[in-house]
Amino acid sequence: MAQEVSEKKVHPAITASNGNEGMTVPRVQTGKPRSQPTWWVWLLVMLIAAGAAVYYYYHFKQAPAKSTDSTSATSKHGGAGGGGGASSKIRVIGATAIKGDIGVYLTGLGSVTPMNTVTIKTRVDGQLMKVLFAEGQTIKEGDLLLQIDSRPYEVQLAQAEGQLLHDQALLKNAQVDLERYKTLWSQDSIPQQTLATQDALVTQDEGTVKSDQAQVDTAKLNITYCNITAPISGRVGLRLVDQGNMVHAADTTGLLVINQVQPITVVFTIPEDSIQPVISKLNAGQQLVVNAYDRAQKSKLAQGTLLTVDNQIDQTTGTLKLKAIFPNDDNSLFPNQFVNTHLLVEMKKDVTIVPVAAIQHGTQDNTFVYVVDMDAKTVSMKNVVVGTIDGDNAEIQNGVSPDDVVVIDGVDKLQDGSKVIVQMAGGDKGGS
Repeated sequence: MAQEVSEKKVHPAITASNGNEGMTVPRVQTGKPRSQPTWWVWLLVMLIAAGAAVYYYYHFKQAPAKSTDSTSATSKHGGAGGGGGASSKIRVIGATAIKGDIGVYLTGLGSVTPMNTVTIKTRVDGQLMKVLFAEGQTIKEGDLLLQIDSRPYEVQLAQAEGQLLHDQALLKNAQVDLERYKTLWSQDSIPQQTLATQDALVTQDEGTVKSDQAQVDTAKLNITYCNITAPISGRVGLRLVDQGNMVHAADTTGLLVINQVQPITVVFTIPEDSIQPVISKLNAGQQLVVNAYDRAQKSKLAQGTLLTVDNQIDQTTGTLKLKAIFPNDDNSLFPNQFVNTHLLVEMKKDVTIVPVAAIQHGTQDNTFVYVVDMDAKTVSMKNVVVGTIDGDNAEIQNGVSPDDVVVIDGVDKLQDGSKVIVQMAGGDKGGS
């Protein structure tokens, strides 16, 4: 018996009664399923579109309207010419090259030396009675400084004067006798030997009187030495002996020291290779200017002139000593002070001068400066030949002309052709 198989097509949703009422049988699909997008895909597409719209609106529509500052606009869009705006410009400080004079100096280390130094000592023994000066006081020649007890020398003076009177009386009597003997000898009443003896006695008494007079003068001089006066004008140092002490002419230490500081001198050295220009100008009668600076060579203390040079070179150092004199009216120089000296040997006229800060040194020992084109606001690197340097100024022999503006600050990021915003060293704007 042939079994008849019948195929039944299952409906997508059939409710079966297999003892569980209400159970839904899964839908069985036959054939190829259809592709249907889910809801989250559409949400993602919408978010991307909204973000693109916001980006386009703010960057291409709103930015030109919000830009009220030309510098801000050019910094975002590259500037009007497309070559970079103010944010790409470098701020620098410039200075103008000038035409002027610059000096050629020989520098050296020197020591301030008083024009004269006097150590006051006593010339007599005695007790120091009065000190008539203040320590550090400026005194004049002839001022009374110290007084020593003069009473012992006044007694000696009285004794010397008494002895002088005694011997003067003896001399006078001997002279009277001599005149009498001359008369008697002329009358042939006495021998010639008596006359000669009396003549010798008179001469002897004259000698005694002169010796007595010297003793009187010595006593007077000692009294004068008891009053010590200033032999020079200058500044008094600290006193070395106090009032009331006994002082002696044999003492090794003095009573005080006086330094003449107006004018004052500076002794300094220069290399032996630099001697000839100095000697030739001195022999020609020229007066060379010497400037004294402090240790840092930043502050000029005084200006003077070269006084003289030493007569030999120090072979151990290869240098020659020179002495300069300074008026020192303001007491800016002090004895034994160390100073830096600048001896002017030549003055160059009408040369191009720039600040030393503008000079740069390359890797191949070349020297250059950055010159600013004030119209284009760009810099160009120019090689220069540097001549004399005087403090903060330098002579440029080639490469820069007067009135050129050179960069003295802000060169770290500069290159040839860099755009700059220039501010002049004096405070005036160079433009942007």
